[in-house]
Amino acid sequence: MGDRGRLVVPAEVRARAGLDEGTPLLLVETPGGLILMTRAQARDLLSRQLAGSDVVGSLLEDRRRAAAVEDAA
Repeated sequence: MGDRGRLVVPAEVRARAGLDEGTPLLLVETPGGLILMTRAQARDLLSRQLAGSDVVGSLLEDRRRAAAVEDAA
């Protein structure tokens, strides 16, 4: 970590990850620590985590339950 808060990524790591100057990176804080990844890596990770789940169906069901509670009141 540099004196101005800049993170230095070693050249070998940049080469393996295919990072070029100006590549946007995401820094994600998790309970286990910090994760640094590209947007594509974040998209792929999220896709894998959501694979097989019905996010839209789940949201609709939650909204239906909330509406039923509101209607009953």
